[in-house]
Amino acid sequence: MAETTTDRIRLYEGEGDRLVQGDRTSQSQRIILLPSGDPRTAPADRDRIRLQWGQHLLADVLAGRYRTVICGVNDRENASGILGELLALVPTSQWSVKTATSYAQMFQKSVAIHAADDREPYVLKFDLDRLLILALLRPAGRDHFTLEDLSRGFTTISKMLKDRHDRLPTATVSFLGAKSNRLVGEDGGEPSLEAVARTMFEAGFRGDLYPPLAAWELAPTACFASYPYPDSLDEMRRGGH
Repeated sequence: MAETTTDRIRLYEGEGDRLVQGDRTSQSQRIILLPSGDPRTAPADRDRIRLQWGQHLLADVLAGRYRTVICGVNDRENASGILGELLALVPTSQWSVKTATSYAQMFQKSVAIHAADDREPYVLKFDLDRLLILALLRPAGRDHFTLEDLSRGFTTISKMLKDRHDRLPTATVSFLGAKSNRLVGEDGGEPSLEAVARTMFEAGFRGDLYPPLAAWELAPTACFASYPYPDSLDEMRRGGH
């Protein structure tokens, strides 16, 4: 099947990438972060998703900064995805890429027999002792996720995390730029990071979101460090200043 993802990651919906731009002089790999709110005071609204610009998810997991990580899983091949890398980080775990894929296959077969009318995707749990992986199972017969899949999956995940302090803090991949479990929008290409963050936020997720590595090279388009974005972005998109 031909690749349907775009070469350039979009940060915002509409004309946001063109409107939210910073310094154009440098051509090196860089990220431009825009301030939002007063950093000298505790924000009144802490109901947000943090965007972990410039941070490495695998390094942060290895350092023990998260108790739960959210990613995707499929019943075909997971060695080239983030799940395979996470499993390799914890060699003492009883899970491997092979057993995780077999588990996904077994679950898909069970669903086909006993719950064929249920709405997917399901969330599979992989307990790696010091790390819990919550993996959205890619719907059977598809080579990609959709935003609707993410919405349903993260609604379930948010319920699994509610009042479970032993599963916090939590981080998720963006599903953008994925090798094994790519995300496809309505137009056949990848949705924007804003659309992904909005989908997760509206589903109740309030953890950390790691943007794709390709988004580290989007300067001069500037980034915000958390979602929801400030109201000024919508004002600019409406033609304001």
